[in-house]
Amino acid sequence: MKEMKTTYAGITLSNPIIVASSGLTGNIDSIKKVMEKEPGAIILKSLFEEQIMVDSQMGLSMNQYDYPESADYILNYTKSHTIGKYLEMIESAKKISSIPVFASINCVTGNEWIQFAKKIENAGADAIELNISILPTNPKIGAEENEKNYFDILEKIHNTVRIPVTLKMSNSSSALAALLLKLDWSGYIKGLVMFNRHYCPDIDIANMKLSSAPVFSTQADYPETLRWVALMSDKIKCDISATTGIHDGKTAIKFLLAGAKTVQVASILYKKGLDGITEMKKDISDWMESKNFKSIEDFRGKLSMEKIENPAVFERVQFMKYFSTVE
Repeated sequence: MKEMKTTYAGITLSNPIIVASSGLTGNIDSIKKVMEKEPGAIILKSLFEEQIMVDSQMGLSMNQYDYPESADYILNYTKSHTIGKYLEMIESAKKISSIPVFASINCVTGNEWIQFAKKIENAGADAIELNISILPTNPKIGAEENEKNYFDILEKIHNTVRIPVTLKMSNSSSALAALLLKLDWSGYIKGLVMFNRHYCPDIDIANMKLSSAPVFSTQADYPETLRWVALMSDKIKCDISATTGIHDGKTAIKFLLAGAKTVQVASILYKKGLDGITEMKKDISDWMESKNFKSIEDFRGKLSMEKIENPAVFERVQFMKYFSTVE
């Protein structure tokens, strides 16, 4: 198999396939099975800030107390217990791991969970992926105020830990390219994950009630992210990791050609099993062999916007025969 080393967030990886935060990386038994397939890195299942708060409130409601200090104790104990289990998972994963282990925090504010960031670092995590999804649904709040949340959270975590911090973010922005540049210029992050897959509601017409839209991505979901990777890979200094709709090695190669350093996968591993990791690595290696590439860097970014003959193809949003292979 071809040499496929790459770097992401300043960390050397044996290959560009990262197993994304999911149930597959949510307990030690599952993590062991994932590691046997030797991906480049794993992202542990996210610790949700909102879940910490829900657990704390449940602990409070289930206990009687006669003085305010009791409530504070219960709240703090519940938070510490929740984060404690996560720290144990980090420590256990690092003991059995020969590959980088990223912690993952799904956060909505820069307040409650920040106090645990240093503990996550001390537990041995190689880096922290911050999963911050901003869906601008409130018409009274403008883009600048919404996007300020990114910088508020990132600044606090940057000042708290020394390990690399990456941001998994939404593509919901009125000026996405400008936002990505500002995030890069801030110096708070070493990597950008493009893009977070939102939970979406659906409607069950038989029972006339709300339901959940499909959780897993499909292969048809990747092109929009591919566009943005190609558009931004030469414009920002931090490393790009692509995700959503990457279901085989051929699609992974497309993202590497567009300029990504790594790709993150999960849905395909639920559908095909963990052997999907091995298949993707083989697909990349075989393709490199066919093109006589000796390393990832030999071809990474060769088809980014800055390097192709007709860069406007990445900016076009309307169909036109000249740009489309679809009649």
